[in-house]
Amino acid sequence: MPKRMLWGEVTSTKQNKTVTVEVERRFAHPLFKKTVRRTKKYHAHDENNECKVGDRVWIEETKPISRTKTWIVKENETQKKAG
Repeated sequence: MPKRMLWGEVTSTKQNKTVTVEVERRFAHPLFKKTVRRTKKYHAHDENNECKVGDRVWIEETKPISRTKTWIVKENETQKKAG
Protein backbone atom coordinates (compact mmCIF):
# COMPACT_ATOMS: atom_id res chain seq x y z
CA MET A 1 0.00 0.00 0.00
CA PRO A 2 1.48 3.41 -0.92
CA LYS A 3 2.29 5.85 1.86
CA ARG A 4 0.23 9.01 2.18
CA MET A 5 1.95 12.24 1.17
CA LEU A 6 0.73 15.68 2.26
CA TRP A 7 1.78 19.19 1.23
CA GLY A 8 1.93 21.90 3.89
CA GLU A 9 3.70 24.84 5.48
CA VAL A 10 6.06 24.69 8.46
CA THR A 11 4.59 26.69 11.35
CA SER A 12 6.99 25.81 14.19
CA THR A 13 10.57 24.53 14.56
CA LYS A 14 10.95 24.94 18.34
CA GLN A 15 11.44 21.24 19.04
CA ASN A 16 14.65 19.39 18.22
CA LYS A 17 14.36 17.29 15.01
CA THR A 18 10.62 18.02 14.88
CA VAL A 19 8.61 20.49 12.82
CA THR A 20 4.94 21.34 12.97
CA VAL A 21 3.36 21.35 9.51
CA GLU A 22 -0.03 22.91 8.80
CA VAL A 23 -1.90 21.18 5.97
CA GLU A 24 -4.90 22.82 4.32
CA ARG A 25 -7.56 20.87 2.45
CA ARG A 26 -10.42 22.24 0.40
CA PHE A 27 -13.70 20.52 -0.37
CA ALA A 28 -17.23 21.35 -1.43
CA HIS A 29 -19.74 21.54 1.41
CA PRO A 30 -22.24 18.69 0.91
CA LEU A 31 -25.34 20.83 1.44
CA PHE A 32 -24.38 24.39 0.49
CA LYS A 33 -21.92 23.49 -2.33
CA LYS A 34 -19.55 26.22 -1.15
CA THR A 35 -15.80 25.57 -1.04
CA VAL A 36 -14.68 25.09 2.56
CA ARG A 37 -11.08 25.28 3.85
CA ARG A 38 -9.98 23.11 6.76
CA THR A 39 -6.52 23.02 8.31
CA LYS A 40 -4.82 20.42 10.46
CA LYS A 41 -1.40 20.39 12.11
CA TYR A 42 0.97 17.43 11.99
CA HIS A 43 4.26 16.82 13.80
CA ALA A 44 6.91 15.62 11.35
CA HIS A 45 10.44 14.33 11.85
CA ASP A 46 13.19 16.58 10.44
CA GLU A 47 16.44 14.65 10.98
CA ASN A 48 18.91 17.47 10.17
CA ASN A 49 16.85 20.44 11.43
CA GLU A 50 16.90 21.91 7.90
CA CYS A 51 13.38 23.37 7.79
CA LYS A 52 12.54 26.94 8.75
CA VAL A 53 9.21 28.55 9.56
CA GLY A 54 7.36 29.36 6.33
CA ASP A 55 8.93 26.57 4.25
CA ARG A 56 6.61 24.55 2.01
CA VAL A 57 7.29 20.83 2.49
CA TRP A 58 6.08 17.38 1.49
CA ILE A 59 5.54 15.03 4.46
CA GLU A 60 5.17 11.27 4.23
CA GLU A 61 3.40 8.91 6.59
CA THR A 62 5.67 6.43 8.40
CA LYS A 63 5.67 4.14 11.42
CA PRO A 64 5.31 5.95 14.76
CA ILE A 65 8.52 7.73 15.80
CA SER A 66 7.10 9.07 19.07
CA ARG A 67 3.71 9.62 20.66
CA THR A 68 2.78 12.43 18.27
CA LYS A 69 5.16 11.94 15.32
CA THR A 70 4.06 9.58 12.55
CA TRP A 71 5.24 11.72 9.61
CA ILE A 72 8.67 12.55 8.17
CA VAL A 73 9.73 15.52 6.04
CA LYS A 74 10.35 14.11 2.57
CA GLU A 75 11.14 17.18 0.48
CA ASN A 76 11.62 20.86 1.22
CA GLU A 77 10.41 22.84 -1.80
CA THR A 78 11.74 26.17 -0.51
CA GLN A 79 15.33 24.90 -0.22
CA LYS A 80 15.03 23.14 -3.56
CA LYS A 81 14.25 26.45 -5.33
CA ALA A 82 17.00 28.38 -3.50
CA GLY A 83 19.79 25.89 -4.11
